[in-house]
Amino acid sequence: MAYRLGVDVGGTFTDLLLIEDETGETFRDKVPSTPHDPSVAVVTGTLKICAKAGIDPKDVQLFMHGTTVATNTVLTSTGARVGLVTTDGYRQVLHIARSFVPGGLAGWIVWNKPPLTAPLECTVEVPERIGADGSIVTPLDEAALRVALERLKGEGIEALTIAFINAYRYDAHEVRAGQIAREIFPDLPVSLSSEVLPEMQEYERALTTVANSYVRPRVANYVRNLKAELNKAGMNGQMNLLRSDAGLMSFEKAQDHPVNLLMSGPAGGVAGALWVCGKSGFKNLLTVDVGGTSTDVALIENGQPRLARETECGDLKVRATSLDIRTVGAGGGSIAFVPELTKALRVGPASAGAVPGPVCYSRGGDKPTVTDANVVLGYLPEELLGGTMRLDRPAAAASVQGIADTLGIDLAAAANGIYSIANETMMGALRLISVQQGYDPRDFALVAFGGAGPLHANALGKLLGSWPVIVPPSPGVLCAFGDATTRLRAERAKSVGKVFADVSNGDVAGLLADLRAAVARELLAEGVAEADQEVSFEAGVRYSGQAFEVSLPVSLDGFAEGGLEALAVAFDKEHERLFTFCLDSDRELVTVRATALGKASAIRLEKLHKGNGDPSAAKVRDHAIWADGKEHPAIIYDRAKLKAGDFITGPAIICEMDSTTVLLPDHGAEVDDYGLILIRPLAAA
Repeated sequence: MAYRLGVDVGGTFTDLLLIEDETGETFRDKVPSTPHDPSVAVVTGTLKICAKAGIDPKDVQLFMHGTTVATNTVLTSTGARVGLVTTDGYRQVLHIARSFVPGGLAGWIVWNKPPLTAPLECTVEVPERIGADGSIVTPLDEAALRVALERLKGEGIEALTIAFINAYRYDAHEVRAGQIAREIFPDLPVSLSSEVLPEMQEYERALTTVANSYVRPRVANYVRNLKAELNKAGMNGQMNLLRSDAGLMSFEKAQDHPVNLLMSGPAGGVAGALWVCGKSGFKNLLTVDVGGTSTDVALIENGQPRLARETECGDLKVRATSLDIRTVGAGGGSIAFVPELTKALRVGPASAGAVPGPVCYSRGGDKPTVTDANVVLGYLPEELLGGTMRLDRPAAAASVQGIADTLGIDLAAAANGIYSIANETMMGALRLISVQQGYDPRDFALVAFGGAGPLHANALGKLLGSWPVIVPPSPGVLCAFGDATTRLRAERAKSVGKVFADVSNGDVAGLLADLRAAVARELLAEGVAEADQEVSFEAGVRYSGQAFEVSLPVSLDGFAEGGLEALAVAFDKEHERLFTFCLDSDRELVTVRATALGKASAIRLEKLHKGNGDPSAAKVRDHAIWADGKEHPAIIYDRAKLKAGDFITGPAIICEMDSTTVLLPDHGAEVDDYGLILIRPLAAA
């Protein structure tokens, strides 16, 4: 029998999901993350879950892993010292940037410019020039290049980037410069902008390639070590990492292009939510993934997650395709405190993380967290992870009591305040990807996952008016499920930069055909037969003079018979939806893009046995929770014993191995055929 294993590393726990390909039988587990070296938890968890399933690691044919190594490298500013080689006259390309200062009104007064990923002292210029049409204006001065590279030896660089002007049009100079650089720096990774991002706009191309170099040594070291340890454990199957756009890339390719991994971790949850909820017919979703450190949110419309052509990670914004995911510092480990100056309760973004963790974990934590507040409110019973982890309720109450004493309120009110502030922070992120993008959250279902997502799901549904609130099976390991069910992905783009009047339908059709062949070859090299590939296309369009473009889906078939005309209509419609107006200007085709996906997983989601609507067989015991300013009698249910059609009236707590769902008063929860918990107000249930 063949198995596939999905592994997602979070700030607090590492989640694992093992799936048998033929029967769809699943095994799930969680182990504490090891922030000092994430691979330790990955290998430990892999061995543990294989033992749990009674299989040998060599039976795992597909290993799929969502990682935060690249993300954390950027957030903690612990990347490589990068050298940058540019065209003569462009040494300050990263400094000048787009002359844009982030922040609100008067942000330029207080904004401190973050350190550059390639410092000026590590940036050198070389005489060469490629024209905007791809012609050679100034030949590459190889002697000057060698002198410049020798000078970089004294700067102690650990990675090198070569980004020449207009190299996306003609890459000969970059390719030759790369060959020379590898002669002088045989042990350093060299990244070429024409390989990492062959698109127009020199700043974005240079920054993205420098970012690739910045995280490359650390990611490559992690991937090599992890593969070696997995091989040592007996696993020799295909090993892939999850990309920021929810596709997969091989371990080998990830070592060369790690800039595509900056949103690897959060992407798995969105992929998993789409796969599971799609089986029950839900196509419009707001996803909220609440972990121990942060909350990640995304929007799915008509079964398609929104993609962003730029990836933001801390102060870094690079031109790399990713799911449009927004992250806020609110999670189960977020620390609550009362600043001396304002005396107003604050929650996060600082987190207790995995070590020492919330106070109730009894691992040395001494600061009250959102998890401790959930324990005090009765939302978290004393046992987690199927009884393998016991929570210290008195210790949690004592920690939250410190907040209550400072504010002069009772214990329950303080805990509720922590819970409510965390919810408001999460709702703010959900508004960013819905209301701010022109979507009404009331038109979407809200799907909550992650270890802490179901604890806050019902409350978030009330705040947003998004119904039903969906809690999928195994929500705590849904990111790992997404990792295990995603497909290999390849993407290529070509810059056009012409107004519609200067390009023909046949020209665009030819470009799309070339891109299709390129992505097909890339997946073929990954072992995906062309018959198993699914290719889609996009075009980036803007009004002439605009500094940004809008991406729209296009089709290769029939493009020569009127594709540009149809694209113009679609662009005007989308521009009006996004910005409420259109312009009477020429439309410009900026880029065309092809994306190829590998063969979809054959995994099936099994239906539950049909029940009679009565959940009493799943009752564990009576309980009490605090909500709406008072204590309410409640019931704790075991989710594993619920059947399809069972209906639970709140207040209630629904427990499972990897997560806990809170059902508030005046709400009801129905279990659908695939085991999804659907929460609605009782008036609408």
